[in-house]
Amino acid sequence: MMMTPQSRMDKNKVCIIFNPAARGEKAQFLLSRLATLAKEVIIESTQVPGEATKLAINAVKAGFEAVVAAGGDGTINEVVNGIGESGVKLGILPIGTMNVFAYELGLPINEVGRCWEIILQGRLRKIDLALANDQYFVQLAGVGLDAQVLLETDLGQRRMVGPLSYVVSAAHAMSRPAPQLQVTIPGLNTAQASFVLVGNGRNYGGPFCFFPGAKNDDGLLDVLLFKSQGYFEMFRYLQQMLLGNHSTNSDLEYLQCTSLTI
Repeated sequence: MMMTPQSRMDKNKVCIIFNPAARGEKAQFLLSRLATLAKEVIIESTQVPGEATKLAINAVKAGFEAVVAAGGDGTINEVVNGIGESGVKLGILPIGTMNVFAYELGLPINEVGRCWEIILQGRLRKIDLALANDQYFVQLAGVGLDAQVLLETDLGQRRMVGPLSYVVSAAHAMSRPAPQLQVTIPGLNTAQASFVLVGNGRNYGGPFCFFPGAKNDDGLLDVLLFKSQGYFEMFRYLQQMLLGNHSTNSDLEYLQCTSLTI
């Protein structure tokens, strides 16, 4: 979707929510950088997981017109759940461990100055806001392996080894028996899967196109059903998805829908 130029954003109506855990020991440098770039703008720093949601709710109540998530995908998700359907605009400063949503939007990763200027320019676009278990998401939802990996990857691991920490957690999770999931999609037969990924955009795990037919403004969810999760199967899945050969594996199903139940 083409972005629509708007009038420049009023700095007094913008609030930045900064996650210092997103870049570990570089946090103070980044906070200082933000303070220099965003003069006259209120910057709130989070201390514990989930706090960004509360800060975003407060920002909406205080009358801010835009709330900027300064961190990774986790920070964005928390801010989105604080903004909800209020009509308050979301801004992105992608400085986290994982910045998949920023990749999806074509933002310059880790270039805080350029991203801040994009926000000030007031260039807006609308995207679908998806919902899972009363929690909003803008890029991805996962049930099974993906969710387990996120649960098992702690903050200390991410600080030390970055995105590689997710690979280590995935190896541990794949060594255990896979759950059996029942997936029901209106108008289609019920399917079985070991884990499921639901995309609201094309990318997963960075600039990797797992959902080639996805558009985040088409009113559809793109769904990947994985029938197995062993090491060999995962290698084949990744190879085929990165090559765009989703249909060549009978253990992998790709479809689109407006809703589903797992």
